[in-house]
Amino acid sequence: MDFVFLIPLIMMMAPVLIVLIALRYRYRQTQARYQTLLLLADKGVDLPAQLLVEPQVAYCERRRALVLIGGGLGLMMMVLALPGELDNGQRIAGLWGLGLLPLMTGLGYLASWWLNRRGDVRG
Repeated sequence: MDFVFLIPLIMMMAPVLIVLIALRYRYRQTQARYQTLLLLADKGVDLPAQLLVEPQVAYCERRRALVLIGGGLGLMMMVLALPGELDNGQRIAGLWGLGLLPLMTGLGYLASWWLNRRGDVRG
């Protein structure tokens, strides 16, 4: 039996597993929060309005931009460092342009953050 397909399958399932773990953590955190609110309400404690509102994650274009720029540059450097050739004789290092997509997207987010920040200062 040939188990060559297992390595790509495991590599493709790793991100899915990470997302599922993160979602389960958030679900359990939300459930614990609701249980605490129910216990406080059962004891007759007056709940402030801030506790009843779902916590919001701050939207940060700068952070997203820096992560994408770093990922794009890292992908480009990784592909450039890979030895070997494809079946048609093309070097793998020739695929460095794949990193341009996250790099340019990150630069777009960075420009958007910078332009929005400038608008907040003047206005």
